[in-house]
Amino acid sequence: MVECPICANQVRPAKINDHIDSQCKDFILDSSAEAASSSSAPHPAAAPSTQQATQNGSASSQKRPPSTFFQTPSAKRHATPAKVLTPAANGTNGVLKLTGGTKRTFDDGPGASDYDLPSVPEASATAEGGRQQQEANTHDDSRPIAKRTKTNRAAPLAERMRPQNFSEVFGQELVGPTGVLRSLIEQDRVPSMILWGGSGTGKTTIARCIAQMVGSRFIELNATSSGVAECKKFFMEAENELKLTGRKTIIFCDEIHRFSKAQQDIFLRPVEAGTITLIGATTENPSFKVVNALLSRCRTFTLQKLSTQNVLNILQRALQMEQTGSSQPPSPLLDEELLTYLATFADGDARTALNLLELAFSLSTRTEITKADIKAALTKTLVYDRAGDQHYDTISAFHKSVRGSDADAALYYLARMLQSGEDPLFVARRMVVIASEDVGLADNTLLPLATATYTATQQIGMPEARIPLAHCAVALCLAPKSTKAYRGLNNAYAALREPGVAGLPVPIHLRNAPTRLMRELGYGKEYKYNPNYRNGKVKQDYLPDDLLGRRFLEDRDLGTEIDPDVAMDEAPEAEMASG
Repeated sequence: MVECPICANQVRPAKINDHIDSQCKDFILDSSAEAASSSSAPHPAAAPSTQQATQNGSASSQKRPPSTFFQTPSAKRHATPAKVLTPAANGTNGVLKLTGGTKRTFDDGPGASDYDLPSVPEASATAEGGRQQQEANTHDDSRPIAKRTKTNRAAPLAERMRPQNFSEVFGQELVGPTGVLRSLIEQDRVPSMILWGGSGTGKTTIARCIAQMVGSRFIELNATSSGVAECKKFFMEAENELKLTGRKTIIFCDEIHRFSKAQQDIFLRPVEAGTITLIGATTENPSFKVVNALLSRCRTFTLQKLSTQNVLNILQRALQMEQTGSSQPPSPLLDEELLTYLATFADGDARTALNLLELAFSLSTRTEITKADIKAALTKTLVYDRAGDQHYDTISAFHKSVRGSDADAALYYLARMLQSGEDPLFVARRMVVIASEDVGLADNTLLPLATATYTATQQIGMPEARIPLAHCAVALCLAPKSTKAYRGLNNAYAALREPGVAGLPVPIHLRNAPTRLMRELGYGKEYKYNPNYRNGKVKQDYLPDDLLGRRFLEDRDLGTEIDPDVAMDEAPEAEMASG
């Protein structure tokens, strides 16, 4: 008999479909009569099994009826090793061991589980008892907890210490008590956004905290290992989830700038339609690395670089949590002074700081090791990307330091670029520009010096090329400055942007006359050749008629504005001199 899934009455397996077609009115069995008949006479379908058991495994002469959807048929058994649960002994849990058993044939189809077949002498307990003991061992609370703890311990310290809510995030006002982003999240108004910040500033942490606070479905992917097909699959799943349950989906795309512009375009429709909420994380400037169409659909939040105090707070929290769950006493080497050193060494990167602390943990367990040994074991890679913002920001700082005649700052940025692997010819080319743009007419010898520096750098290469580069940089800093020529050219460019100025005709006496026709038209006829006159002085106009009297080259070398900060510093000195 099988139980009808609709009315719960007992029905013969062969009549279950007819019973359902009759709206559960016909073919219902009387359970008492069925039980009596089954006790008095064996069911025809059971005869082959009974005969087979009587004949100790001989082949059955009758063919087993086909299986139905609602009942799995009895299986033909063959001797084969099976898994049987042995009783607990010596205070240990029962274990599975191989013992004699039976096996189903292909024709029999799926049958009962191997664990439901305690047909061997060793399994003296009933099948139900064996299942109960197996379930008890399977749901032993101690095992999953130990496994999770072991997995957690295997993760890096930076991953174990990742904040679970905004209250544990340090150094980001956006998610602080009065932060703009935090207010939006608490109001359940999560916009699609781009998180822009350096490594270790908390982009991934903030994205996970957002998903946990709003209770949305959270999908995390990385642009370095994901493709368009995978993203489209996520979009389809998000759309189905929204239609069926009304639950929103947040897709966090780390390193979104690694996607090409064509790949980034696949996010446009789902974001605009509200199918997904996109949280993109990038260390590069989104203005250059993210397509404008996607930027217009997202809000850009800039994460600030963590201060040394913020990193120190993170390290102190990690040290306290690690020592809380450890049976070993804390090492005296991991004191406030070492944590401050690590926080300064990390340069605003929380992940780097935690990795350094984990290294210090490992080293502190060794005997006869000192704090100086731990500091010596730390290595630091300068944060510098020759194709990113650091490349342009650092050369800009170098140029402006030379322009401001600050030799110390110029040498610092020069050393920083060279130490980080910047192309020395790139720096040399910039100094050739500085020699004309900033020093200019005040000292005409600096342009040949800068050109010679470029040639020397090209000929000798690094590391020796650092010496002529420093020579030229300091000379440019100490030289007087004049932007007269540079500003004059800019004034001429500004005039060309005025309507009609760029197309003014060249005065006819200044035009070239290489052909007879041009000479007949008067080209160059009234031109006065200056070398033919005393001191080369002649009276003739060179600008077009509409620009006569217009001056582009100014008399002054530098500007006329006064910096109020400089005026405040000079005022006391002037009073002391007059007094």
